[in-house]
Amino acid sequence: MALEAALTGIALLLALWLRPWRLLGSRAAADGSGRELSPLLTPLLATLVLLPWMWALPTLHAMPLQLQWSGACLVVLMLGWPLAIPVLVAVGVIASLLSPAMPWPDALGAIAWQGVTPATLALILGALVRRFIGAKLFVYVLGRAFLGTVLCLFASAALSQWSGHRLPGVGDELSLVARWLMAWGDAFVTGMLTAIFVAFKPQWLATWSDPLYLGDS
Repeated sequence: MALEAALTGIALLLALWLRPWRLLGSRAAADGSGRELSPLLTPLLATLVLLPWMWALPTLHAMPLQLQWSGACLVVLMLGWPLAIPVLVAVGVIASLLSPAMPWPDALGAIAWQGVTPATLALILGALVRRFIGAKLFVYVLGRAFLGTVLCLFASAALSQWSGHRLPGVGDELSLVARWLMAWGDAFVTGMLTAIFVAFKPQWLATWSDPLYLGDS
């Protein structure tokens, strides 16, 4: 529990030091009609409403295999890392309140291994992808949203298992296989939603920029 608390605390302090609430401030409307609310409020509120239920789901129903859903990589793409970290911490707290079978130590583990760690790995991978591959639409959707999600979630899950968090009723080797398959499921949804947002709601993606990713297209 000490490791999870340290990871979460350091990430949260660093994120708050970057003052992520500035992304939620009102801004001038594009048509000059005044000021409008930040478009990131919509994905932020959707995350706080939907994701806690996904995190609490394994403890709300008895299942032979606890299907763990993260969503952290998608949250990073939508909100950016500094804002995603406090939001993911709030998701874990809300999930613990929703499920009586999810005590605070389990919620802290979920925050660390389903939220903070994959979100931070997604930030690092995104920077590496832009540095060594380039800023292209195809790279953003396939590299960061899809394949990047697989790698970040599986790496976080492997670290979680190494720290002692095992799937109930599953051996260590099969547990890694199960975590690998669950990472792909998370990645399919993340990649699909990211592609839809790029096409129809790019303002919901804080990490997306038309001039950056479409400027040379």
